[in-house]
Amino acid sequence: MFTFVNMEKTHLFRQLLEDYSKLKEERLSGRYTQQKDIEPLLKDLRTTFKIKQIGSSVLGKPIHSITLGKGTVKILAWSQMHGNESTTTKAVFDFLKYFQENSEDILIKKILEKCELCIIPMLNPDGASAYTRVNANKVDLNRDAKELKEIESRILRENFKDFKPDFCLNLHDQRTIFSAGEQKEPAVLSFLTPSMDENREIYPSRVTSMQLIAGIAKDLNELLSNRIGRYDDAFNINCTGDSFQSTKTPTILFEAGHFPNDYEREETRKYVFLALLSVLRGVACKNYNNLDYKAYFEIPENKKLFYDVVYRNAKTEDGIRDVAIQFQEKIVAEKFVLVPKIEKIAPEIKEFGHKEIECGEKKVEINGKPDLTENVIVNKITLNSKLLALIS
Repeated sequence: MFTFVNMEKTHLFRQLLEDYSKLKEERLSGRYTQQKDIEPLLKDLRTTFKIKQIGSSVLGKPIHSITLGKGTVKILAWSQMHGNESTTTKAVFDFLKYFQENSEDILIKKILEKCELCIIPMLNPDGASAYTRVNANKVDLNRDAKELKEIESRILRENFKDFKPDFCLNLHDQRTIFSAGEQKEPAVLSFLTPSMDENREIYPSRVTSMQLIAGIAKDLNELLSNRIGRYDDAFNINCTGDSFQSTKTPTILFEAGHFPNDYEREETRKYVFLALLSVLRGVACKNYNNLDYKAYFEIPENKKLFYDVVYRNAKTEDGIRDVAIQFQEKIVAEKFVLVPKIEKIAPEIKEFGHKEIECGEKKVEINGKPDLTENVIVNKITLNSKLLALIS
């Protein structure tokens, strides 16, 4: 059991990070998380929390909510709105396991006393099974907040109306292309307080969201230095976060990104968990009120500055070139796989690679051919006839 006698003076987040293996929900791992994977977890959680089926997907898969806490401050969170974005789902179940097994700890008791949480762990189970962003009707649910064409969108909206949250947490994954600002650091976590209108006005509800995000950055800065980013806040009423924010409900977008050499996002899930705890502690203890909301704007804005692999100074038929590889994510025989594709060939690629290989002007061949072409799937790459590993 974790015990935090003095929440402000102990190194809470560092301790949790160090002890993460003890609280991690081991039954979930990797990138491919389906509704059938969370069913046994939901069954086990019924002994402690309220589990309710709130509807069914286009293909009839159940969609559940998990409710905990007895406080007056209501927090609504939802994950896997995009079916291929499962990192936050893993972190949610880590969080629930932690709360279930440490219910007597001071911080947890405080949160459950002050707050009531309603969590939808998998809003798009059809997309999760197919490992796609969209639902079974090929609609992006995060662009359906206005028209509400899809049943999953309507389920979320009805839950929002019935629960009447004071705060919303919109949980997502982001691609490996993002950097935390103009630097060679990946955006492991990114956040956004969505705009409420096209003018991006800063109303009180947005100020609250900004303070909470500033609190996350403050809590995790030591552990995730220079790897926390901020999304552009251009307004789009079709997006769920913007739509909910426009009702004056403070809303925070979470984006789980790439930690170095962690394509399964088992490291990233730890930091999502810590960020969730930071927000809940901030709400329960109201310590966000002491933060300057302008600190939110000090978080560097995300830039698209990364490829997965960059081969530097490769000898090709067109001369010395840089070659950038981007991994496509696919499910093959129920397994998550990365498929390398040539994304860009140029005399100089200014973006960074999560992995960079200096070729020293040696001859590079891809798929046994010396003529390199963009948008080609890479099955084999050699440097002076020596086979190179595509993924490590």
